[in-house]
Amino acid sequence: MRAVKTSLAVALIGCAGFCVIQRLPECFGSRETALAAAAFTLTDGVYRAQAGTEAPTAAPKAIQTQSDAVAPTTAPQPSAESRDKSGYYDSYAPHSGETRYAVAEKTVGADGTLVGNAYVKNSTGLDFDFTSLLQAPLTFSKPQVLIYHTHTSEAYLDEDVDYFYESFYSRTQDENFSVVGVGNALAAALEKNGVSVIHDKTVHDSTYNGSYDRSAETVYADMAEHPDIQIVLDIHRDALGTEDCKVKTVFEHDGKKAAQIMILAGCDCYGERGFDHWQENLSFALKLQNTAETLYPGITRPMSFDFFAYNEYICNGSLLIEIGTDANSIDEAERAATYLGEALAAVIQ
Repeated sequence: MRAVKTSLAVALIGCAGFCVIQRLPECFGSRETALAAAAFTLTDGVYRAQAGTEAPTAAPKAIQTQSDAVAPTTAPQPSAESRDKSGYYDSYAPHSGETRYAVAEKTVGADGTLVGNAYVKNSTGLDFDFTSLLQAPLTFSKPQVLIYHTHTSEAYLDEDVDYFYESFYSRTQDENFSVVGVGNALAAALEKNGVSVIHDKTVHDSTYNGSYDRSAETVYADMAEHPDIQIVLDIHRDALGTEDCKVKTVFEHDGKKAAQIMILAGCDCYGERGFDHWQENLSFALKLQNTAETLYPGITRPMSFDFFAYNEYICNGSLLIEIGTDANSIDEAERAATYLGEALAAVIQ
């Protein structure tokens, strides 16, 4: 009996140790499963809050007990562009008594299927001829572009730092720090290249339930008023990492860091989502990703291709694009948006 109890105890201890190791967060690990998108799931386009992710109505909860547990590895330097932080978060404020957490930089590279010079992460489990879709001609010419935001309040860090305090809450209506400001940078780059663009800043996420339905209504109204709109871009930002270690995706161009972007392209090969032109959207997405990667190597994360629609069913030039994460600085995100605008102009002109 004693031998049986001893064996059982050893087994339980071993099992517990294995579970602890498996659950231990790895900020710099190579396992992509350690990075969880916090804004929404990619199954049917319906927002669902995830355990351990940010909530839309409350500041994030600190989970460390020691104040200033993570120290920055470099002395903080203000960004070149001065932004008014009144009413927003300030990385350089004293933050007396607050817990400080880490920000880890990551460049997301090769993962999935290489198509042209960029990667597609095909989560459908089906085989597709992505190369033929990449090479297919565009279905529109000299289109007007609509930029909008289903999650209008998604925001970024104020500075390029490797830490954040517990009071950081990446939601705001201040476009100096939000996806709206990133949309401004994208619009400016398109206009500079002679592309007609409309940037609709309507707020759709005052509550999360129904945000995609509300933003679809906005898009339909804009398209009815401006019939030349053929490209519709829903600009978001991602959220990766854990509660105590956020991950920001970066690459470098001309000696400056910028956020990486991720294009989402949905699939409806079984006709379940009313998304009949999904292959045309995918073809456009592949062209945009390849052009961006040619002009700015490293700018793209692998494209997310799965059974979802979001608002991409609206027209055959409709895409959802994540620019950076909530741990990227607003400057890094706006820089990436400028590069994206250059790439899009090159695709359609």
